[in-house]
Amino acid sequence: MTTLRCLLEATPHQGGVPQAGEQQLLDIDSTVFVMLGLFLLLALILTQWLWKPYLRVREERVRRVEGARAEAERLEAENAGRLARIEAQLTEARKAGHAERARVRAQALAREQQIVAEAQAAAHKMLAEASARLDATLAIERARLEVSATTLGREIAEKALGRRLAL
Repeated sequence: MTTLRCLLEATPHQGGVPQAGEQQLLDIDSTVFVMLGLFLLLALILTQWLWKPYLRVREERVRRVEGARAEAERLEAENAGRLARIEAQLTEARKAGHAERARVRAQALAREQQIVAEAQAAAHKMLAEASARLDATLAIERARLEVSATTLGREIAEKALGRRLAL
């Protein structure tokens, strides 16, 4: 509080407001209108040569960015359509591949069964032929064995009896 009182006492006038006889800090006369005119002239010049070009450049930039964004969205939608078509074609190709694989597998299985059947038929035929040859050989050998057995029995009987047997 004492500092405020000292300041008030130190000022030559009371209340701090300049009196009419004292020099004023701001002198309002015709220079105000000159300064206002200079300000308006400078504002007009800066508006024409600085502010409007800046706004044009800014609007152009915004327009280009929006155009690029719209183009990107269009390309993205177009690519999504292409991707969907490619996916559909890929799915169709997979289905066709599965069908073709099933068809080829069925053909291969049928061919395998045919080959196995032919091989079994050939094996049965060879077995039947071998069995027939074996039966024929067996019959021939039995006949020879019967003749040999008869001859051998006769010889044994002749040796046991010591004489020749009548036929």
